[in-house]
Amino acid sequence: MIKITLPDGSIREYEKGVKVLDITRDISEGLARVSLGAVVNGTTKGMAEEVNENATFKVVKFEDKEGKEIFWHTSAHVMALAVQRLFPEVKFAIGPAIENGFYYDFDTDHTFTPDDLEKIEKEMGRIVKEGHEMKRFVMDRNEALDKFRDAGEIYKVDLIENLPEDEVISFYSLGEFTDLCRGPHLLDAKKIKAIKLLSIAGAYWRGDENNKMLQRIYGITFPKKKELDEYIERMEEAKKRDHRKLGRELDLFSIHEEGPGFPFFHPKGMVLRNELENFWREVHREKGYGELKTPIILSESLWHQSGHWDHYKDNMYVTKIDEGDYAVKPMNCPGSILVYKSKMHSYRDLPLKWGELGLVHRHELSGTLHGLMRVRSFTQDDAHVFALPEQVKDQLVEVIELASYIYDVFGFKYSVELSTRPENSMGTEEQWEMAENGLRAALEEKGIEYRVDEGDGAFYGPKIDFQLEDAIGRTWQCGTIQLDFQMPERFEMEYIDKDNEKKRPVMIHRAIFGSLERFIGILIEHYAGKFPVWLSPVQATILPISDKFNDYAYEIEKKMKEKGIRVEVDDRAEKIGYKIREARLQRVPYMLIVGEQEVENESVSVRERDNGDQGQIKLDEFISNIMDEIKNKGK
Repeated sequence: MIKITLPDGSIREYEKGVKVLDITRDISEGLARVSLGAVVNGTTKGMAEEVNENATFKVVKFEDKEGKEIFWHTSAHVMALAVQRLFPEVKFAIGPAIENGFYYDFDTDHTFTPDDLEKIEKEMGRIVKEGHEMKRFVMDRNEALDKFRDAGEIYKVDLIENLPEDEVISFYSLGEFTDLCRGPHLLDAKKIKAIKLLSIAGAYWRGDENNKMLQRIYGITFPKKKELDEYIERMEEAKKRDHRKLGRELDLFSIHEEGPGFPFFHPKGMVLRNELENFWREVHREKGYGELKTPIILSESLWHQSGHWDHYKDNMYVTKIDEGDYAVKPMNCPGSILVYKSKMHSYRDLPLKWGELGLVHRHELSGTLHGLMRVRSFTQDDAHVFALPEQVKDQLVEVIELASYIYDVFGFKYSVELSTRPENSMGTEEQWEMAENGLRAALEEKGIEYRVDEGDGAFYGPKIDFQLEDAIGRTWQCGTIQLDFQMPERFEMEYIDKDNEKKRPVMIHRAIFGSLERFIGILIEHYAGKFPVWLSPVQATILPISDKFNDYAYEIEKKMKEKGIRVEVDDRAEKIGYKIREARLQRVPYMLIVGEQEVENESVSVRERDNGDQGQIKLDEFISNIMDEIKNKGK
C-alpha cells in the first residue's frame, strides 16, 4: 500500500500503481469530472498515469497553471493529427504547451496560409468529437529509432538520439497520430470545446540559425466557448495596447536594424525612464540602500568563479583586452561582490544594502526578440543585501514589503511563486533546504499565498518571483528575490563576528522592476499609453484658440515650467478641435484651452484626457492641483 497526502493534510491509502483518475474519483466524483490531472510529489501527471510511491497529491483544473499545461499540450497533439490528415507529407518537430496556448513546428514544402488555419481548426473540431483517448506506451531506444527512421521523421530521430541513456522513451497516440512525448495529457480530447489557431511563424529547429527553418502554428483552446470569446476580446484590446505600436505613436523609443535587440530611447521615452529611476532611487534611499555603479566588462575568470560561465556562457558576449579574455556582464552580482570584498566588514556593518541600475547584455536569439519585452541589452534594478544568517528573514520580509509598495503605486496586483532547486545547481542539499525554508518563512510571516514551481530556481539559489497582473488581466513576471549561500562561498566573502572570527555572510539578490526596459513596455500596455501625470512625458499642453492668445499661453508655460511641470504650447494655426484631438492622441493628461475669457480671468479652461471638459479654473489653482497630483503619484 502507498500513502497519499491531500492538501488538507488527510492521508488515504491505495494499492501501488493506482491511477490519478481513481484517486480523484475516490475523493469526489464531481471533482473527477472537472479535474485534468494532479501534481504528485511536485510532478504534474495526467489522469491516466499511475502513482507508485507515497506522495503528496493535489488535483488540478483548467484554472490552474498545471491544468492549462495538460489541456494545451493535448491540444497540440490534436492539431498535429489534424495537420497529418490534411497534409500527409508533413514532418513533425515539437509541440509544447506555452504560457498562452500551444504551438507545433512542422517541416513541409507547403506554405501554410490563414485559409489553412481555418481548415485545420475545423478538422480539430471533428477529431475532438471522435472522442479518441490519449494512449501512452514505451519503447526501447533502438525500436523507437527504427520506428521513426522508417517513417522519415528526422526530427523525432534527432530528439531520441539526444535523450539521456537511462531515460524512459514514452509515446502518446491520439487516433492515427503517434508522438514521442513525456506527457502529461488529458484522458481524451472531449474536454476541448473551443479552438482558435492564432498565427503562423518561422522557427529554426532547436532555435539554431544554422538549422532548417520550420513553420510554427500557434493556437489556443478552452473548455468553454465563452472563455475563448473573452480571450479573443482581451487579445483585441492587447493589440491596441501593443507597446511597440504605442512606442512609435508616442515617440518613446525605437529599435533599428543596425542594433537588433538594442533599444533607442527618444527624449519623451527618457522622461518616462528618468522618472522611474528617480522614484526607484527615492524609495531605496528611504530604505537605507546605497547605490553602486559597476563596470560593464569584467574578466572571464570572474565569470568562471561565479559559475555564470558554466551555466550561462552561450548567452554572454566576450572580447579580448590587452591579450586577456573578458566578458560583457549578463548580471550585476559579481561586481557587487567585488565591492564587498574591497574591505573587511564587521558584523556591525551588516546588513549592507546596495542597489544598482546596472546595464547588462545577453545574447538572445533573433527570433525571440520582441520590442522592449525581450532585448539584448537592458538595465536591471538590481540590489544585493549582505546579511548575517539571523538577519535573513527580516531582510526578506523588508524586500517583500518594498516590492509590494512599489507595485501598488502602479496599480498592479500580484501573485507569488517560490522556485526550488534546479537540476544544474551548485551547493549542497542542506544549503538549498535552508535557503528554501528561509524564503517560505518570509512569505508565511507576511501571510502571502504562493505556489511552488519545482526545479525553476537559479543555479545558485531558490527564488521568489512576483507575477504582476495588468489592466486587462495578463500576468508578467517582474520582480525576483533570490537567497544565495553559494556566491559568498565561491568568492570567500567574510565578515568578522563578535567573537573576532571570520564568517560567511548570506547574500540576497533582488530586483523589483526586473528589467527597466521590460517594465516600461509593461507600463505602456498596462496604461494603454495613458500614463499617470507623474510619469507622463508631457503633463499638460496649452492650446490657444487663436494666435492673438499665444503671448498668454507662453506666460502660462513659463510659470508652469518654473514649478517643474512638463508643459508644451501648441501654437499652430489650426482649429482648436484639431489641437484637442492631437493632444488626446498623444495621451496628454491635461489640455489647457486659453482664449479671451481666460486672459481676462487669469484662468485656463481644463480638458482632462479621460473625463473631458472640466470648466474654467484659476491658473494658480490648477498649478497647485497638478503639483499635488504629481507629488502623490495620482493617489
